[in-house]
Amino acid sequence: MPKLKEELIAISKIIKFKAGTIILKQGAYVKVIPLMLSGLAKVFKEESTNGNEVLLYYIKPGESCVMSVTTLIRNEASQVKAVIEEDSEIVVIPADKALQIAKKYPKWNEFIYDLFNLKFEELLNIVEILTFSNKDTRLLEYLKKEAQLKGGNILHTTHQHIAYDLGSSREVISRLLKKLEHEGIIKLGQGTIDLK
Repeated sequence: MPKLKEELIAISKIIKFKAGTIILKQGAYVKVIPLMLSGLAKVFKEESTNGNEVLLYYIKPGESCVMSVTTLIRNEASQVKAVIEEDSEIVVIPADKALQIAKKYPKWNEFIYDLFNLKFEELLNIVEILTFSNKDTRLLEYLKKEAQLKGGNILHTTHQHIAYDLGSSREVISRLLKKLEHEGIIKLGQGTIDLK
């Protein structure tokens, strides 16, 4: 493991990204593999017909984008888009070097397989929520996940941002948030949502 760490340090660089930066575009070829040091990123699937997007999973510190890795291995264009959610520091590993690392170090592959399993479980959870849950449940699960990731019960966000993440309209999200507030589950403020 120390040799893997040394080699990763030698071939990669650390880059700071501001919130809102797109680090992977859908349809683009993967040039680097990101390894999140701090911050948070979201991975979306964009619908080809109308441009709507749905949130697939998060990339948290200590994680990478598994879709980037699988796309790189198959030498295909990316099926997803990744956006920085919070200012982040990311270890950027050049794609060709990442392939060499995968051939040389079984521990790296083990890390990627474990991460793939974790993200696959997150994706199944999202599919279950999208398919089998009503919109209220879907929204509440999203709010809980956001609060957990950001380490607090008060979320600083907008109705439009939530609608964007959930592939819905701002009007629908506003109506559902008001309903959740009426039920005493949340409290709405100016640009904030307080989970009770």
